[in-house]
Amino acid sequence: MSNIRIIHQKCDLEVSNSRDLPYDSYVVTYMEDGQVCYDIVQARKQLDIFDHYWDKYRNDFKPPWYQSEGRINPKLWSPKK
Repeated sequence: MSNIRIIHQKCDLEVSNSRDLPYDSYVVTYMEDGQVCYDIVQARKQLDIFDHYWDKYRNDFKPPWYQSEGRINPKLWSPKK
């Protein structure tokens, strides 16, 4: 079981500029099939982000990840349906 929540998978990098994201979300970069991909994730600890992406992508995982531009309190944020 993963300790991270993937908010957006393989998204456009512009999504990370949205202030409608929770302030504890991070942008993760990795390679898949020769393409650069970006995910926006939440985790209790940043180590959980590393563990998840290292286990899944190994050498195609491109640290460092960085905090998104989100401004919403995580307790008040809910994904748009």
